[in-house]
Amino acid sequence: MASETETALLVEVPAADAAVGPYRDILDLAAGWGVPAHLTVLYPFVPPAQLDDEVRSVVADIAATVPAFELTLAGIEWFGADLVWLAPDDPEPLRQLTARVVARFPDHQPYGGEITDPTPHLTVAHLGTLADRRAAAAAVLPRLPIRQRVTEVALWAGSPEPAAWHRCGAFPLGRSLGDVHRHR
Repeated sequence: MASETETALLVEVPAADAAVGPYRDILDLAAGWGVPAHLTVLYPFVPPAQLDDEVRSVVADIAATVPAFELTLAGIEWFGADLVWLAPDDPEPLRQLTARVVARFPDHQPYGGEITDPTPHLTVAHLGTLADRRAAAAAVLPRLPIRQRVTEVALWAGSPEPAAWHRCGAFPLGRSLGDVHRHR
């Protein structure tokens, strides 16, 4: 992990790739770094040099306390005129994950402490012109809702460079009542 400078805990959303991928590739810096469509649980997370078995064990324990859930991204929202994003219908499981990780790792606040109560979101576009971002929003809207079962939190590491990020672990969420019924 010598070239890695940062880590993040993410909920990957491959179900969104077809709808948002072409726009993220051009209008989202993280996509260029190799980060997939996602909702952020915590960024930045611990520095790569501190990513040991104990940290991984704590994250695994936290993930297991939040039941797997159905994610529905049904709306397009904006942070000002700068960032287009998809809104989860129920942000609570994501808020729980973030709050529980931050409680155990208080030195690692969401977005470096710049945002005290982060809004769970999947970024579509923040680069380009306002017209580019509006066009992306208009193109993605008819492809909503996007639905996916969320069963894990992924650990990613990299640096702010093209194609520098990669997945380096995953932590299963707990079983939900739906999981129990499916396995009977």
